Amino acid sequence: MHPNNTPITFRALIEVLGKPKEHVEKAMHDYIKNLKSDERFKILNEEFAELQKQESQDLWATFTELEIKTDKPDYIIDFCFDYMPSVIEIIEPEQITLSETQLSVFFNDLQAKLHQVDMIAKQVKLENDMFKKNLGSLLHNYIKVLLGKSESLTAEQLSKLTGVEIDQLADFLDKLIDNNIIDLRSGQYYLKEKEDQIKEKFSQEKSSHSKE
Repeated sequence: MHPNNTPITFRALIEVLGKPKEHVEKAMHDYIKNLKSDERFKILNEEFAELQKQESQDLWATFTELEIKTDKPDYIIDFCFDYMPSVIEIIEPEQITLSETQLSVFFNDLQAKLHQVDMIAKQVKLENDMFKKNLGSLLHNYIKVLLGKSESLTAEQLSKLTGVEIDQLADFLDKLIDNNIIDLRSGQYYLKEKEDQIKEKFSQEKSSHSKE
């Protein structure tokens, strides 16, 4: 039986995707530098691939193939969560035998890390939802201010003034129309409240003239 501290050699593939090109290259080297400072792992070999530009996107990609040695099977789980390799392959030993207790500890550690990741993901989602809500309120008020100062504005004009891409802004404007905040006629957006006030004023003036 292999004890729990039997050295294990494995191969891992680390990928980085992003832009600009210089950032991707620096990110990969910083990534490997950080791994080399991790006492749980010893890099035996490293092969850096050339950066390649993705044809369908304005992004750059590169990868590094690593051969790594570690002292415990548990550390491989740590490696997967801490360094997120796209591929991992055990080179030696050919067989790893774990006792019932070791296997239980192994899965408990895995579950603990999964719960930690789940908590982080939920926290990020909560913060993201709150950010979107606040951003939506800010955009809602800004559009009302813009339309309040102007008689009407097109989607292109609102996009330029708010700095929001027109495709994304169009969906938001549709929601404002559904909520009876603004109105759209002949490609022009109007503030519904302002428009109603104008109609009411016009109706009052017409009624006043009729009485005269």
